[in-house]
Amino acid sequence: MLSSFLDVGQQVLVLFILIGVGALLTKCGCITDKGAAAMTDVVLYAVTPCVIISAFSRPFRPELLGGLLTTVLCAFCVMLCSVLLAELVCRKTEYSRAVVLKFSLVFSNCGFMALPLQQAVLGEDGVFYGAAYIAVFNLFMWTYGLIAMSRRTEPKAVLKAVVNPGVIGTVIGVVLFVCQIQLPEVVLSPVRYLAALNTPVPMLVIGCHLIRSDLRRVLKDKGAYLAMAARLVLIPLAALGVMKLACVDRTVAVTVTIAVSAPVAAFTTMMAQKFGRDTQLSAGIVSASAVFSFVTMPLVVGLAEYIM
Repeated sequence: MLSSFLDVGQQVLVLFILIGVGALLTKCGCITDKGAAAMTDVVLYAVTPCVIISAFSRPFRPELLGGLLTTVLCAFCVMLCSVLLAELVCRKTEYSRAVVLKFSLVFSNCGFMALPLQQAVLGEDGVFYGAAYIAVFNLFMWTYGLIAMSRRTEPKAVLKAVVNPGVIGTVIGVVLFVCQIQLPEVVLSPVRYLAALNTPVPMLVIGCHLIRSDLRRVLKDKGAYLAMAARLVLIPLAALGVMKLACVDRTVAVTVTIAVSAPVAAFTTMMAQKFGRDTQLSAGIVSASAVFSFVTMPLVVGLAEYIM
C-alpha cells in the first residue's frame, strides 16, 4: 500500500505545484479575476470536450464498453446517494448557507482535479472512464444543482444538461468509439493539443481561487468541516467499499474513486455568485478542500489501488 500511496502522492504533488504557480502568478498580478474566468471558460467549452473526444478515439474493445456502462452506473449511484445525504444533513440550516454546503458535499472537482490524476495513474483508460463519470456529474449539476441553487424549477434545466459541453463531448466520443469513426489527423491533432491543456490550465485557475479565498472563516465553520469530511473521506470510502464488494473492475473502481475523492467543485463558487448565495463560504470551502485533498486523495486513491 505504501508504494501506491507514494505513487499517487507524487502525482498529487505535481498538481499542487501547478496550483502554487497559479497562486504566485495571481499574487504578482499576472492572473486577474477576469483572466481566471476566461481560462475557466476555455477549459469548460474547449479543453474538456477535447479531452473526452481524444480519450474515445481508440480501437473498440467489448470490455471497454462494458466498463463504460459500469462507470455510468457507479457514478449515478454515487451522485444519488450524495444528494440524499446532503438533503438529510443540511435540512435545518439557513438556505443561502445550506445550499452551498449541499453543493460542496455532492459535487467534486471531477473534471479539473480528477481527469489529470486519472490520466497520470491509469493512462488513457482512466480518462476514458472518467469521461463517463463527468457526463453523469453534468446531468446532476444542471438539474439538481441548478434547482437547488436557484430555488425554483428551471424549464430549461434538462436542455442545459443535454447541451453541456461535457455531455456533448461524451456523446461525440461514444459515437466515434462504437462506430469506429477515425477522425482525420488534421482534426485529431488540434483536439489532442487542446486536450493537453487539461492539466496545467485548471490547476492555475484553482491556484487563483485559493490565494483569493478567506480560509479563516471556513476553518471556524463546523458545517463546512462536515461537508468537506463527507466529500473527501466518507463518500469516497463508502463508494470504494461497495465497489469492492460488487467486484467492480479495478480500473473502473480506481477511476470512480479518484473522481469521488476530488475536492469540492470550483463550480460551487460560480453558481453561488450567480444566484446570490453565500459566495465567501463557497470560495473558502473550495480552497480549503483543495488543501486538505493533498493528504486525503493519496490516502484514498492509494487504498483503492491496493485493495482492488
